[in-house]
Amino acid sequence: MSFNTPNDRRGTNSSKWDLMEQLYGVSSNDGLAMWTADSDYPTAPCVIDAVKTAAEHGVFGYGIEDDAYVSAIQWWMQTRHDWAIEKDWILTTQGLGNGIALCLDVWTEPGDHAVIFTPVYHEFALKVQKAGRVVTECPMKRQDETYVLDLDDAQSRLTGSEKILIFCSPQNPSGRVWSQAELKAVSAFARKNGLLLVSDEIHHDLVFQDAQFVPMATAAPEDAENTVYLTAASKTFNIAGQRTGNMIISDPTLRAAMRKKLATLDYKPSLLGVTMITAAYSPQGAVWADQQIAHLQENRDIFDAGINAIPGVWSMPLQSTYLAWVDFSGTGMSHEEVAARIRDTAKIAVSQGPTFGAGGETFMRFNLATQKATVEEAVRRMQDAFADLQ
Repeated sequence: MSFNTPNDRRGTNSSKWDLMEQLYGVSSNDGLAMWTADSDYPTAPCVIDAVKTAAEHGVFGYGIEDDAYVSAIQWWMQTRHDWAIEKDWILTTQGLGNGIALCLDVWTEPGDHAVIFTPVYHEFALKVQKAGRVVTECPMKRQDETYVLDLDDAQSRLTGSEKILIFCSPQNPSGRVWSQAELKAVSAFARKNGLLLVSDEIHHDLVFQDAQFVPMATAAPEDAENTVYLTAASKTFNIAGQRTGNMIISDPTLRAAMRKKLATLDYKPSLLGVTMITAAYSPQGAVWADQQIAHLQENRDIFDAGINAIPGVWSMPLQSTYLAWVDFSGTGMSHEEVAARIRDTAKIAVSQGPTFGAGGETFMRFNLATQKATVEEAVRRMQDAFADLQ
């Protein structure tokens, strides 16, 4: 099955499709699900084959993080990202949302503040708030066609209660890929202010050909004792439902504290999650990942051309991810009117810009990890929904 083969996900317990009416008022019968960040095409054949083999074996007892799994992670990071890691640095969590929650639990106390640069993935703020901590929002600056960090402004916003900085690299929702100099500056900012830096790098494989992802670990190795790196195969291979992600912690003190927390919670990884990641992080998985990037670039180009043809609407050029960040400020419409047109006329469920924090008020986020025909249909619907602006 190719990236463009139709694949009906309705009625499969897919949160993306089966919750869209409940959450966004768009029926899956005739609507398009372009909100939550998972893809509509099957994962890599090597991953599917590994699951078939496991199913044929028929035993799903307790599993372990075996050497093949750990070695696969090492191979992937070295081969794809030029990042050499040691086996004992690798910890497994129940996905990266769980990883962020664990970091808040281990290294902060109720009432402490957490720094985020907005607009950013809405779960950062939600995880902070659910943990009984307080969000310190530091808005990014719009510069040319993208965002830049304003660390001087961020410094002025700190209250002295901040204990942790949760950073998104590559950036979601803008698709921004940070330069090595920018990453070093963020790391130095965290060190200067006594903040633990948690670098969420879940989209690190979904980088387009005109950009180069740099892991925080290689950009600022001098701050390893103050940094936790979060990685996962979940977005790259659309296996987020297995709830399996990785913390890579090179500092022994930080690592010991997290190992103790995982032991206290009696956390053990999913057997199928380990199996799928081992298969994904392979030469066959790498070939498929490259093919996916080519597909996503084509979808991005189709979407941007069609959306940017609508007067007053602009899609921020993506360097990474499959999440288009679209600005409607030029239409002069309120967020409510834009949302209503997308929901009721275009019948597309999208992520609402204001949920991403300061700076997201005039935006909507569209998921392009789907069949090309769906992207083309979404563009047609959006042009129809805003036809009076033509």
